[in-house]
Amino acid sequence: MTEGFRPTWVDVDLDAIRHNARVLIPDGAELMAIVKANGYGHGDVEVARAAIEAGATWAGVALVEEGLRLRAAGIEAPILVLSELPPGSEAVALAHRLTPTLYSGGGLDRLAAVARGSVPVHVKIDTGMHRVGVWPPTESAAFARRVRDAGLEVEGLFTHLARSEDDDVTTKEQLSRFRDAADAVRVAGTSPRVLHTANSGATILHPESHFDIVRPGIALYGIEPAPGVGSHLGLRPALTWRSRVSAAKRLEAGEAVSYGHRYRLERDGWIATVPVGYADGYPRQLTNQGEVLIRGRRHGVAGTVTMDQLLVDCGDAEIQVGEEVVLIGSQDNETIGADELGRRCGTIGYEIVSRIGERVPRRYA
Repeated sequence: MTEGFRPTWVDVDLDAIRHNARVLIPDGAELMAIVKANGYGHGDVEVARAAIEAGATWAGVALVEEGLRLRAAGIEAPILVLSELPPGSEAVALAHRLTPTLYSGGGLDRLAAVARGSVPVHVKIDTGMHRVGVWPPTESAAFARRVRDAGLEVEGLFTHLARSEDDDVTTKEQLSRFRDAADAVRVAGTSPRVLHTANSGATILHPESHFDIVRPGIALYGIEPAPGVGSHLGLRPALTWRSRVSAAKRLEAGEAVSYGHRYRLERDGWIATVPVGYADGYPRQLTNQGEVLIRGRRHGVAGTVTMDQLLVDCGDAEIQVGEEVVLIGSQDNETIGADELGRRCGTIGYEIVSRIGERVPRRYA
């Protein structure tokens, strides 16, 4: 959505994206900027451009449609679709030079039926995440041979790590399975140009996982994949979510507010209305749990978060209409991060930023 009249918006600091990309690129490896889900809510095209300017050489997406959007915007870097192409999308994806992922016989047959020439593909190996990928890993060599025999090029092998940010044992086990599978693929006569396994946690904590390409997602946006992971890198959060007070009134002790009257004032005080709600991605679970920043101070969300608005208890502070409200980000010396909001409503910072809706305009600087 283009910038409109309602005073609620997101600011995205592209210099922060560039900084994060630079500090995440390891020696001897390339960086694939993961920009799925509209760049985790930040804007896929703008983030991809900024990351590429900072040295990223690939982009990674979840959907064919996401890859097409990048191509339409003029992004020329290789784009990997991280899961198999949905049936019927193969010809369109290849026409726009999207790199397919393969891990099933059906996916291979569909792609081979429309491919013209030696199309590069990446084979995904399931080493323990158990979402998608060739399983067991010992079948990877046979599958890679089938891909090659179909006239396609196995350009890459990759896997996804389930607990890279919090479990060394599991991560090392997955990496060992991956190495064994990659060795078997090579012994069987297929020589992938690139291997990649490292998500954000592995990029930061496990240098042995870097191989030829790292694939940071959330860290690219300056959000730690787990508390403290990456703090030494100086990652810079790129997103600030702002609004402005649209109404303010002083209420007496005992008055209840919002749907269900789930919040009642314990003393006289000022209640501010902020024009943002769960339809914009501000979680309803933050009812009576969330906080926002006004005048550099924290104030609690008062009552039920509604579709388009929320209320804030400002106590004795006589808040004025038009004052800035920060939902995610910093104001003066105080900060509310996406990960904090995630913890308050039982989820993670990834979900918080990814769910900020299209009707919240993004501004880039």
